[in-house]
Amino acid sequence: MALAAVAALLAALGGALWLATRRFVGASVRRLHGGGDAGLMQGKTVLITGANSGLGRATAAELLRLGARVIMGCRDRARAEEAAGELRRDLCPAGGPDAGGVGELVVRELDLASLRSVRAFCQEMLQEEPRLDVLINNAGIFQCPYTKTEDGFEMQFAVNHLGHFLLTNLLLGLLKSSAPSRIVVVSSKLYKYGDINFEDLNSEQSYNKSFCYSRSKLANILFTRELARRLEGTQVTVNALHPGIVRTNLGRHVHIPLLVRPLFNLVSWAFFKTPEEGAQTSIYLASSPEVEGVSGKYFGDCKEEELLPKAMDESVARKLWDVSEVMVGILK
Repeated sequence: MALAAVAALLAALGGALWLATRRFVGASVRRLHGGGDAGLMQGKTVLITGANSGLGRATAAELLRLGARVIMGCRDRARAEEAAGELRRDLCPAGGPDAGGVGELVVRELDLASLRSVRAFCQEMLQEEPRLDVLINNAGIFQCPYTKTEDGFEMQFAVNHLGHFLLTNLLLGLLKSSAPSRIVVVSSKLYKYGDINFEDLNSEQSYNKSFCYSRSKLANILFTRELARRLEGTQVTVNALHPGIVRTNLGRHVHIPLLVRPLFNLVSWAFFKTPEEGAQTSIYLASSPEVEGVSGKYFGDCKEEELLPKAMDESVARKLWDVSEVMVGILK
């Protein structure tokens, strides 16, 4: 029995190693396809929400390498400053911001769970930033217990959709004046399991943390498509993406039994993407000449993908836009 167990474990490890190697080769091909040479983003300013860890940090690192001036919009300023220091040391070990063509890194405080914080952040951006070439709506919260924000909204819908909805709208003028410019929205394949219930957007009648996450990610795509329609002719493009299953701290609210954790860690190592691999599509949409002028689309692994009909429902997208405007106070 013990021998069989060892054999099974070795087989699993061998299979995991093979799959991991295969995935790494695939990611390398995508990186070559979607990436660019140092200096590609020289002179461009990029704002990334949630850039102190996970996908956001990996995205920031690569865009800095490409020469962009990167603004990290993060809730926890201390953690963001720590991450920024590490990025600077990793990318510029021998010099300042211009060492090796690496871009400048700026930290600004932004709490997407607070409309007040979003407005203060945008006011500071408009006062101090002459241009904004790329906005990457990356930050998110995943399957947290039922919580309301200071504005009275369910946390996942507030952070993943409403906060970014207000942020994008308040920065649209700056993006338009910097055109051609781009907006990148990080969604998820889990949008497929969500629905927009206009009778209970705040989940006060019932709350399922998995469903509410999926609903917020569906809202991201509907927002992207409606915004693309509204931005036609402005040279500001907006596209959504799914990064795949990535090993980040996004799942910190998901409880994994102690006895199962070793197996989960093995599976995640074998099958989940690293943050660097998961960030490739964000980087591609933010920087690649291949998607210049492309708008209103949904991408995965640096390729356009088809959407389910519910994510392309124009009437739902327009109604969600109108309701969101009222929720965040753009319209009274």
